[in-house]
Amino acid sequence: MLSIGGIVGVFVCVFGGYILAGGKMEIIIHALPFEFMIIGGSAACTLLVANSGAVAGRVGKDLGRVLSGPRWKKQDYQDLLSLLFQLTKLARTKGVLALEPHIEKPHDSDIFGRYPKIVADHHAVDMICDTLRMVGLNLDDPHQVEDALERALKKHHDETLSAAKALTTVGDALPALGIVAAVMGVIKTMASIDQPPAILGKLIGGALVGTFLGVLLAYGVVGPLATRIKQIHEEDARFYTIIRAVIVSYLHGNAPQVAIEMGRQTVPSPIQPSFTELEQALAVP
Repeated sequence: MLSIGGIVGVFVCVFGGYILAGGKMEIIIHALPFEFMIIGGSAACTLLVANSGAVAGRVGKDLGRVLSGPRWKKQDYQDLLSLLFQLTKLARTKGVLALEPHIEKPHDSDIFGRYPKIVADHHAVDMICDTLRMVGLNLDDPHQVEDALERALKKHHDETLSAAKALTTVGDALPALGIVAAVMGVIKTMASIDQPPAILGKLIGGALVGTFLGVLLAYGVVGPLATRIKQIHEEDARFYTIIRAVIVSYLHGNAPQVAIEMGRQTVPSPIQPSFTELEQALAVP
């Protein structure tokens, strides 16, 4: 919501300052629909040309994330640490084979079932189950497991950032598309060169609206939105690094409580559960 308020503020400041300085909105209002069709329509089409259908669809979905913000909250991090603690504790006390019913059918597992939001995220569940499944197949070298998890995290991160990259490309193109619209306005003006100066002034002003709109949309709307989407995905990606931190620490021979503490320390500071909060959560059967 803060991002939307910022965009509204941009328009209020730009147009408010223009009006207070004595500018007239008549020319802008008259030219705006046509210029927006040229610039906005061509920008949307370039997005389709430069990207696959999946990436283009993700752009629309990610724009909605600007309103909702990062997916994972403080309680979710605490729940993830609690889930990993129960799994690693089970493996330590009863052996890796005791994990098999839980990692083969996590949606039927009583351990996973306590954390429905995590179970609903297939990437988190797959990452946990696939890694523990490899451990069950005697791949217990922590360095190899860490390397495999690092590659999985990078792959997921690159995929989630595809929409932000596509939107950034569109933002970079908008000033040039604004120039295209302005040039077309100049061509229109030259066709009316025999008109009196008052009419020519309005035509030239309308042409310049294209340049203005392209720059405003690029640096006041699309660019900031792409940056915010990237930030949201980067914040969400930290959730999955907890899985890597805990499992790798456990494979290094640390007790489940120590491995969980290693994971807790990687949680972003503003939403990091305290040692006492996590200890109380782990104490709940």
